[in-house]
Amino acid sequence: MRQHVISVQVENKFGVLARVAGLFSARGYNIDSLSVSHTASNDISIITIVVSGDDRVIEQVKKQLNKLIEVIKVSDHSDLPAIQRELSLIHVEVKSSARDSLIKLGEVFKADIAEISQDSIIFGLDAEPKKIDDFIELLKPYGIKELMRTGRISMLKDSENL
Repeated sequence: MRQHVISVQVENKFGVLARVAGLFSARGYNIDSLSVSHTASNDISIITIVVSGDDRVIEQVKKQLNKLIEVIKVSDHSDLPAIQRELSLIHVEVKSSARDSLIKLGEVFKADIAEISQDSIIFGLDAEPKKIDDFIELLKPYGIKELMRTGRISMLKDSENL
């Protein structure tokens, strides 16, 4: 089993997201990440789904997605050159003795300080999922109070996204 990043271009209609997600749950796959957004056209949306599964079953799910009337295009970005991003908010406990090192760590990762108080800092980070994972690992010893991540978005590079 490996992680797949599936991009589904759909007509922006009521119930489409539920039908798309249902194809994964019907096969017993938990969706790791889900993001939905309008495109340049308000009539079309992009659903980006990150799911772990074996190649054979994911291929069957992609075929079933293509059969849905509202689906325009299905792309598997897993093995293609793509730009992928997530947004995270990480609320970290901070003692006054560690404040400077924590702020410097945030600077190294180009994280924004969304909020700062006497006993905590909330970082915002827009980055590749691996970079967010690495930042979180380095913040764990300080004490993460709360963590939120958006669903991943993915766009193929160069001419492949046409």
